[in-house]
Amino acid sequence: MSAILDANGKPFKIEPGVMAEDIARAYTTGVRNPRPASVASTLTPQRLAGILRSVIDGNDPEAYMTLAEEIEERDLHYSAQLRTRKLAVAAIAPTVEAASDDANDLLMAERAREIMNDDQIPELFFDLLDGLGKGLALVQILWDTKSTPWKPQDYKWVDPRYLRQDQETLQQILLISEDAPTGAPLEPYKFILHTPRSKSGSVWRNGLARLVAVMYMLKSFTIRDWWAFAEVFGIPVRIGKYGANASTDDISTLINAISRIASDAGAVIPESMKIELIETAKGNGGNTLFENMARWCDEQVSKAVLGQTMTADNGSSQSQATVHNEVRIDIAKWDARQLESSVNEYLIKPYIILNWGVQQRYPKVRIKVPEPEDLKMLVESITPLIDRGLKVSASEMADKFGLSLVEDGEETLQPLQSVAMQGYPIATNRRIAINRVMSTADADAEIDALINEAMSEWEQVAEEFMNPITELANKSASYEEFAAGLPALQEQLGAEQFIAQMAQYMFQLRGLGDNQDG
Repeated sequence: MSAILDANGKPFKIEPGVMAEDIARAYTTGVRNPRPASVASTLTPQRLAGILRSVIDGNDPEAYMTLAEEIEERDLHYSAQLRTRKLAVAAIAPTVEAASDDANDLLMAERAREIMNDDQIPELFFDLLDGLGKGLALVQILWDTKSTPWKPQDYKWVDPRYLRQDQETLQQILLISEDAPTGAPLEPYKFILHTPRSKSGSVWRNGLARLVAVMYMLKSFTIRDWWAFAEVFGIPVRIGKYGANASTDDISTLINAISRIASDAGAVIPESMKIELIETAKGNGGNTLFENMARWCDEQVSKAVLGQTMTADNGSSQSQATVHNEVRIDIAKWDARQLESSVNEYLIKPYIILNWGVQQRYPKVRIKVPEPEDLKMLVESITPLIDRGLKVSASEMADKFGLSLVEDGEETLQPLQSVAMQGYPIATNRRIAINRVMSTADADAEIDALINEAMSEWEQVAEEFMNPITELANKSASYEEFAAGLPALQEQLGAEQFIAQMAQYMFQLRGLGDNQDG
């Protein structure tokens, strides 16, 4: 679509956004380089109704495509919502599934992965999802035929203004080109056609732009009236007062001072003159009326594009946003499935057929939309089940949280003993997960380990109260003398560290016992 001959036999360049009727007029009159015609800037209820009717009967589908393009460019809210819906699918890395475990099917799947891993695939998906707004999208495949196998060298988005339906059935999609000014059927294996369905019926009635066009028109009227309202009620009224003896020059000075306040926010006047700034009224609620009307239009657009408003607009609670976000995920899944179908039909099959011939089965491109998961609720739900014996894969849980498994010798974080006795330090590096269901053999091994650890630390812990007793025994000449000295010795004996360690071991042993009883 680079050139077409005009009535004088000279080629002229077709610029993006040129209407088909302009092309026909240039072809017959010789007018060169027609400029795009704006539709949204002069939109009225009567003209909008005519545009929506003309795309159905095939009289002027270019006007609707122009309107859809301009709405996306002019309405920030619609543009943001539509982009969110596109990127929800276009940003996902596709995968390829073999048709079966047959060796040939596995080979074809591997060949399909080669082109699906290209850097142009995200842009291809984004261009195909342009059909969400307009009802259909067309992308040309630029095949690299200089080497084998033939592979797509690039993908070129086709301006939908060059698309129209045939006049007989109004179903077949035609493409305007330099060889077919009135449109020709799409050449096989050359284009990827995506016709996302948001409702049953003609593809020309499926675009989201058709749903939001009325809201766009109403919002444009509202914004225009809002600015006019702001000019009347938003600027303070400047009143200048002069005395009865003021001359014509004095009055002119005052008028100039008032006019300068609007632009310079300041003026110099004689002391005998007075200027007052009177704040205007709020217009009987007009200050919020237009904002509410514009916001209401945006909410309707959010419903049409995302299927909800809670994650798009302010004023939503977390629980509401969670519920409504699932609706948007359903729409994203539907968009992904339709995009899969178009890519499989118009890219994967032609790629394999052109290089390796017709196959009984073909690999499938899959675009899997991830679902958000409440990890906090997962932990709260699965912990009691683990306590009751449910076995859960550690690697699977690590994947859900985006964590890697601990390698041997790697330093790890340790859990706090939330029920440890107050005021007693924990003098051991061992930690026992008492919420873990253990076998009898495992419990016996843990008990033996605790005993060995306690015995290894006995001398260090017992020194503070055993050393004074040993010293008294060595000084006593008889048992009676030793027994008589014990009451006095009791006042200076200390066993805080010993008691703290014994309390900890008792707590751990009690946990093992409760675990076995459960």
